[in-house]
Amino acid sequence: MASASTALVNGLGSAFLTGSKKSQLAAPVTIVGTGSSRRVVVAAVSAPKKSWLPGVKAGGSLVDPEWLDGSLPGDYGFDPLGLGKDPAFLKWYREAELIHGRWAMTAVVGIFIGQAWSGIPWFEAGAAPGAVAPFSFGTLLGTQLLLMGWVESKRWVDYFNPESQSVEWATPWSRTAENFANATGDQGYPGGKFFDPLSFAGTLKDGVYVPDTEKLERLKLAEIKHARLAMVAMLIFYFEAGQGKTPLGALGL
Repeated sequence: MASASTALVNGLGSAFLTGSKKSQLAAPVTIVGTGSSRRVVVAAVSAPKKSWLPGVKAGGSLVDPEWLDGSLPGDYGFDPLGLGKDPAFLKWYREAELIHGRWAMTAVVGIFIGQAWSGIPWFEAGAAPGAVAPFSFGTLLGTQLLLMGWVESKRWVDYFNPESQSVEWATPWSRTAENFANATGDQGYPGGKFFDPLSFAGTLKDGVYVPDTEKLERLKLAEIKHARLAMVAMLIFYFEAGQGKTPLGALGL
């Protein structure tokens, strides 16, 4: 009878009832006692860390570094050089990966669209800026240095002093300064009406942005995966450019 009860309780976490591939209980269930005094004991266990080499159990820190606990989005334990041993450096490297990945995603889209529209290879566009924009090279360079310098300086300061750059005196749009505040509380994911205008990771209630934790975590993972793919794509584009080839040319377009 006890074994039947155990099977019944364990069945509550089955894939059929939970609608998932794995049991949602993720914990051993034991029936303690006999007769009317029986009770269910559930021993909670933490979810196993994901690995970039799931089929390999050995390998020490190369396969399963102890300084990576799987809490970061997209953390599969890949750190062969041990760059994340120091928690402060780990935080900075994640910030750098996120920013570089976002730029890479933007660059990949820009390279395809720019060449498709102008017919000029992306690595030659700087020599003929008039073909892709009605500005001279000096104007483009000066504007980029001015605007990017301002934005990056604010991001740098905000990294060491979170939310310090959302105050009214720090933005030229003082009436909407609250839109620049970190609405999610997570470094690198400000959210809010300005940074999430389509409310992908939250909702607007009475004009106030309310983050959705479940959506945000799912989007964090999707973003870092796409960011890493885009950075690899940019590396390939650089090798192609060294041979005088373009992404569209490589695709025969």
